[in-house]
Amino acid sequence: MTRVILFNKPYGVLSQFTDKGTEGSKRPTLSAYIDLPGVYPAGRLDRDSEGLLVLTDNGRLQARISDPRHKLEKTYLVQVEGEPDEAALAALRDGVDLKDGLTRPAKVQRIAPPSIWERDPPIRYRKSVPDCWLELTISEGRNRQVRRMTAHVGHPTLRLVRYHVGDWSLDGLEPGKWRDANHKIAP
Repeated sequence: MTRVILFNKPYGVLSQFTDKGTEGSKRPTLSAYIDLPGVYPAGRLDRDSEGLLVLTDNGRLQARISDPRHKLEKTYLVQVEGEPDEAALAALRDGVDLKDGLTRPAKVQRIAPPSIWERDPPIRYRKSVPDCWLELTISEGRNRQVRRMTAHVGHPTLRLVRYHVGDWSLDGLEPGKWRDANHKIAP
């Protein structure tokens, strides 16, 4: 049976078990939170992103989760600068043309500020610039894709929290904590 671990990755943590950065680097990695042999991340979350990271001991499942060909949906809670109008949301829904090509259409809607943990460190607030929250679902995973998409429509991302990967979610999982998925998945 395949083992699947759900981890709520805190801000500033690398989505890998070792830091392959500059010599002497002391950036926090998954090894500070997860001491389980044989499990590896299925996909990545940037160091400045938070939320659900799925780990597994099954290479085929790992590929199925992270490979865009399988179109597994990932849902993000995104705090953006400004207040996107309907034209900006429609552009995200249609797909935006980034340097590496047109994105697949996203599902997006404005949401009330979610009841989630405070970020440490907090985002930088500017009194003169409003912000709002979006729920954004994509079915691919290009490098920094959500951030590039929101910036493309004129609303840079201030905070990015992945909440769902397929049917898995962060529900009840505090930052820095992990749990086994409630069910086993056959490869």
